[in-house]
Amino acid sequence: MNVNISVLMLLFCGLTLAQNTEETQSCSPDMCELLKEFGAMKEKLAATENRLKDSEIRLTNSENQILALKNQFATKVAFSAKTSTSGAIGPFNTDTTLVYGTVITNIGNAYNQNTGIFTAPVTGTYYFTFFYHAGHEYWARLLLMKNSEIIVETADHPSTHDTADNGGNAAFLQLQRGDQVFVRMAANTYVWGGPHPTTFSGFLINSV
Repeated sequence: MNVNISVLMLLFCGLTLAQNTEETQSCSPDMCELLKEFGAMKEKLAATENRLKDSEIRLTNSENQILALKNQFATKVAFSAKTSTSGAIGPFNTDTTLVYGTVITNIGNAYNQNTGIFTAPVTGTYYFTFFYHAGHEYWARLLLMKNSEIIVETADHPSTHDTADNGGNAAFLQLQRGDQVFVRMAANTYVWGGPHPTTFSGFLINSV
């Protein structure tokens, strides 16, 4: 903003007169009027600066919200995997993480085919499914785990007259970044692996 030089000179003179109280106690009417106008200009300028600061803050907040939305829609996580072992898996004398070694899809690379563990890359809501095929000789019992917590399970009792069964379960999970989800096969149970019926899948619905 350009300020008239004469106004600055008048302001300087006015300030000098105000400080030199021994020589004068008041300014001329014209000088006082100019000082009032200049004071009003300063107030308007300050108000304009405050409005600009508020606009900058709102713009920054909007940019952050847009960036968060972009990150939400840019994050894509989905996987499906099946057991690579052909034939019976188990029974084992301890609980065992079931490893689905053949990856069908692994968008986002959150599923580890070597460990059978899915690790959430972002905080959000996820959906998981798991299915199995089993015969009649042993129990079949699979547990969907979130870290050390049992979420849901599926099971089949041994039978002398039943030949084979398929089972499964599913769950929506609210996960924090770094949470792990996997399928645990209970001790002394088994499933039939490969090439297609025993699977583990999941995907991100939305991130937070």
